[in-house]
Amino acid sequence: MAPLTGHGPPQLIVVGAGAAGLYTAICAARAGGRVALISATPLAESSSYWAQGGLAAAISAQDSPELHLADTIRAGRNAVRESAARVLTSEAGATVEDLARLGVSFDADRSGRLALGLEGGHSIRRIVHAGGASTGRRIVRQLSAVVAGQPLIDVLEDQRVTALTVEDGRCTGVVLERGETVAAAATALATGGSAALWARTTNPSGATGGGLLLAHDAGAALADLELMQFHPTALVAGNGAGGLLVTEAIRGEGARLLDADGERFVDELAPRDEVARAIFRQLTLTGSESVDLDMRGVDPALFPTVVTALQHAGLDPQRELIPVAPAAHYMMGGIATDLDARSSLPGLLAIGECSCTGLHGANRLASNSLSECFVFGARAARRALQEPPLGRAARSGATGPPGSTPAYPTPAFPTQASREALWRHAGIERNAAGLRLLLDDPHPLVRLVAEAALTRNESRGAHIRSDFPDLDPALDHRHVVLAPGREPSFERWT
Repeated sequence: MAPLTGHGPPQLIVVGAGAAGLYTAICAARAGGRVALISATPLAESSSYWAQGGLAAAISAQDSPELHLADTIRAGRNAVRESAARVLTSEAGATVEDLARLGVSFDADRSGRLALGLEGGHSIRRIVHAGGASTGRRIVRQLSAVVAGQPLIDVLEDQRVTALTVEDGRCTGVVLERGETVAAAATALATGGSAALWARTTNPSGATGGGLLLAHDAGAALADLELMQFHPTALVAGNGAGGLLVTEAIRGEGARLLDADGERFVDELAPRDEVARAIFRQLTLTGSESVDLDMRGVDPALFPTVVTALQHAGLDPQRELIPVAPAAHYMMGGIATDLDARSSLPGLLAIGECSCTGLHGANRLASNSLSECFVFGARAARRALQEPPLGRAARSGATGPPGSTPAYPTPAFPTQASREALWRHAGIERNAAGLRLLLDDPHPLVRLVAEAALTRNESRGAHIRSDFPDLDPALDHRHVVLAPGREPSFERWT
């Protein structure tokens, strides 16, 4: 068993040290639980570090959880699990307050009130930022510092989890890449998203869905893998800067999208699926690689991180138009969970982008995802500490029945060929012929995405089938569930 530092065996293992993992670990430790936090990178180097968006929360006097809920449901294209959305919209404000108590410094206006931004799909300003487009960086740095000073949290940095241990149908811990095991009554995966499976992406290279495969190999169900959100405004550049995210908040401050004739062609603050499709249509019509984002009228002081990144890419956003096009950005599907982050495998929880509560439906409302990390991270911590203790065999590091093997041999990273194939056949627009080609791809998650996309014979939100161009009302609020050893099926979640 892997050595920990002096607190006895953990009650909770958290895999991943992004926003969701850090906050879950902190919440569990504050409640008196012993935590082992396992990170493949040093603290403060996770994907959350690069998040430009903020936290969506109904904080202003003009706003309410009910308005936030209505916007979430409207954006989700009749696929949102309303109970999950109610949890998020009613509890997000309290998590903002808790993060402030933990030392996160949020942006404020001249009167000292939180400065609230506007993003696509929101009917009112409700986006809380920290350092403008540096929100992820600010939050992850501060939560990492809190974790480092928390005596009940053991941090295992530069450690990769290669498998989950399962005994008598219950997850009992993890296996590290050197073969050591760590056992705990509860294991929470906070491993981030899968958007880097696609060739054109806003995500760092490691965001390839490893946590989803860990869970699926251990017997947990996945859901909604066909629902990848494509961010409308990712930089198009051939100098290594391609895919740089140009945050939606810039459009909230007046930036415009222009076609080849310099004319606006879309409401820039429509939900992301609408804007991405409108850009895709322009690219199809013109054969161009990009449309133009005009942010010359936006105060650069509001977005210093984005402006600096664009300048490093050789662009001056105060004087010239910025070439942008959609890129894979956020996996709305993931490990299927209930409202307390529990997966279908007892003892295993999932939080953040690797999870699927049904909150985001078929089109995530901007900035709900970071709020989700904290709202459901707190719930996961409370639930994890209620798990019954492990038996003696599990505590000693048993890994399940002799001779048991994962359902799929999992490669560390997809090949470039797999990434190109996924972009080509499961991009903004897909059809059965292309998706069937992906069923033979060597990467298991590519195959699972194809299975899910072939199951949903309609167009809804981020999932556009050219061979099934219409929305099918019979599939409202239905989620494609992929359980090991079973055919894909639709489930209605309440």
